Amino acid sequence: MKKETQIKATNGYLMLLVLLVVVISMVVGLLVAKNPIFFILGIFIIAVIKGFFIVNPNSSKVLVLFGAYKGTVRENGFFWANPFFTRQKISLRARNFDSERVKVNDKIGNPIMINVILVWQVADTYKSAFDVDNYEEFVKVQTDAAVRKLAGSYPYDNFDDEQAKFTLRSGMDEVNEALENEITERLAIAGIKVMEARIGYLAYAPEIASSMLKRQQAVAIVAARKKIVEGAVGMVEDALNKLATDDIIDFDDDKKASMVSNLMVVLCGDKEAVPVVNTGTLNS
Repeated sequence: MKKETQIKATNGYLMLLVLLVVVISMVVGLLVAKNPIFFILGIFIIAVIKGFFIVNPNSSKVLVLFGAYKGTVRENGFFWANPFFTRQKISLRARNFDSERVKVNDKIGNPIMINVILVWQVADTYKSAFDVDNYEEFVKVQTDAAVRKLAGSYPYDNFDDEQAKFTLRSGMDEVNEALENEITERLAIAGIKVMEARIGYLAYAPEIASSMLKRQQAVAIVAARKKIVEGAVGMVEDALNKLATDDIIDFDDDKKASMVSNLMVVLCGDKEAVPVVNTGTLNS
């Protein structure tokens, strides 16, 4: 498989000086010698002019002669080359590609919306020019395919797959690395260098987003309740131990159970407790 070959083109300013000499020679020959044969120099002048080209910074020119690849000029400046060369401009600048949000299924089948932000640049001009039909469109299509494959390799979260080591939502570093490797492998055929690839947007698809939000809220409420109950149990235990240590009051099992029940209701309840004043004895 061929690869890029860098060549150094002829200095354009030098050829411009040669062209100036030829033009002066033609004019002098026509005016002084009055020989029409000097019109032949006009064809040479036109051919020379066609050979001039400019390569801007972070750009390149791919040179082809009658279907044969002759090389790539990467050095920026003013140059001249064989006027029969066809010259294809290929930018070497880094480019951003923000893909469209696509709906795909994650590993367990949940529909999600996802897109990717890609930073890339041309590394091999020969492959970009000749190994694919349109390298810019190739980048878009292969990036979209890589995103779809990635989404199907990981669950969105571990609610339905608790054994999942990495998920799209929590394992961003690992997922982005896998995404970059996948895109790099796909774009290598076009001579494209992937500088960065990462997930730019990730969410459940609209048709299940509401249900998934309720599930997440339920999980959060359960976790919060568990924490509250653990704290309340500790507080009740401390209170009973303090009362027993300071010999403030002696509880039998029934009164201890009643006190524990009341304290747990007060500490774990959603609403503020309303005190009830007992004007009788503890047994009333």
